[in-house]
This record gives sequence, C-alpha cells and structure tokens, in this order.
Amino acid sequence: MSAISEVFSSLRNEKRRALMPFLTAGDPDLAFTAKVMQALAEEGCSLLEIGIPYSDPIADGPVIQASYTRALAAGIRLNDIFQMFSQTLPTLSIPVVAMVSYAIVHRHRVADFVNRARDCGLAGLIVPDLPVEECEALRERCLASGLDLVQLVTPTTPQERAITIAQRTTGFLYYVSVAGITGERKELPPSVVQNVSWLRQQTSLPICVGFGISRPEHVRMIAPVADGVIVGSAFVRRIAEIPAKDRNVVIEEIRQFARSLLAAMPASNVPHS
Repeated sequence: MSAISEVFSSLRNEKRRALMPFLTAGDPDLAFTAKVMQALAEEGCSLLEIGIPYSDPIADGPVIQASYTRALAAGIRLNDIFQMFSQTLPTLSIPVVAMVSYAIVHRHRVADFVNRARDCGLAGLIVPDLPVEECEALRERCLASGLDLVQLVTPTTPQERAITIAQRTTGFLYYVSVAGITGERKELPPSVVQNVSWLRQQTSLPICVGFGISRPEHVRMIAPVADGVIVGSAFVRRIAEIPAKDRNVVIEEIRQFARSLLAAMPASNVPHS
C-alpha cells in the first residue's frame, strides 16, 4: 500500500476527511516553503500538494501563476526543489505530492525524474497536462518506483473517459470542481456534489475535490461526498503578502486559516466507495 493509500485508509477508519493545501515551491523562497509545509503538517493536514514552478502553467489562475513567476524570477530551479524535498520530506508526518507539468518531466527524462522524485521522498505526482492516452510510460515508471500518479477529472469530462481516467489513476482521483482555472470563488456549482457522487459509484479510489475551494462553507458543502478537499489559491494569496507582512505573521495566518478549514470538516458519515 502506498503512503497516500495508507493515509486515506486511516482517515476512513477514523471517519475523517483529508485537507490538502497547495503551495508553490520557492515562493518566496524554499526555506519559507519548508517552514509552511511543517506548519501545515502540525495543524493536522493529511497531505500536501507542492507546485513545481513553470513558465506556462495550463490550469492555474492569476494567484498561482504569479507565485510561479516570483519563484522563477528568484532563480528557483528543479534541482533546488529536489534538494529542499530531500531535506524536508523525511521530517514531515504526512505525504507530499508534486504538481508538475509534463514538459518538465519530459525534459528531464521520465525515468530520471521519477527516480529523483522517489529518492527525495515524494509520495506521488499530479501531471495535469498529460492526457490519459499518453500516461502509460509515466504510470508504469511511477508504479515501479512506489509513487502514485494522480489524474484529474473535470466537469466537462465525458463519463466514459472519466471511468478510463479513474482506471489509470492511483492514490486518489482529483476532481476539478469548476470548468476553468484555479482561484478563489464565492460559490461552487451545485453540480459538484452530484458529479462526485456519480464518480464514487465508478471507482473505489478516494476522491479529492479542488479548484475554487477557499472558505469553510465550501468545505462543509464538499466534504460529505468527498474524501478530501484541496485548497490552493487561498493559501498562496496569503504568502503573496510577503514582504509587506512579517513572515512569522503570515505563517500564523496560514495556520489559523488551516484550522478554520479543518474545523468545517464533518466528524462522521465519511463517504464509502
């Protein structure tokens, strides 16, 4: 059983859901990223998703795009990120998955990238621009290395294709709550609940919902039908307030925000596949 599968198995036994914050590696620097990762693990988050900065992100909204730009402008590169992971991930009590463009994976060669991801302690990869029809080489390499390859289903994914994606996914299935880009939203479409409920009948994988989730009320809406919620822009926006705010103040605000999301998680009635 993979590290991610173990987490979701434990959560189901304990009748809890996962909170999975997203952070950009190296925004504003890698030392700060490592501190926030540790803080979020201490607050009770179940997993972390760390974005590898890329100059041409596909589905990221302006907040996360800006964080990628800041990290790249500061000179953050893949080798630096892997080094930080190697130093930080062994100290964490929760698994970490990397969100990475396939252009980066391809440029560094699939086998080499996966080996480095494994060696530094990553639990899985999310590669949003890799079509399911072309994922087999990366999927097989991840499976051989003990990594999960998490794939995405969107509101516009045809049902037959969604089933195929679920069959090629390990760890958990990432359901994108809205058609469009990442970013904080006031409301989520009511169809999210219906779509996730349908997906649950098609797969035994845990289902985590991301994109647009930024408030406790969103968590209360999604958690009854999902195994976890992924929150990105709302965390990244708080980090963007550096250097106008002291870093310790920002970390405390991030801790408080995480607590508010965790407090909105229902304590029982965990969905079962």
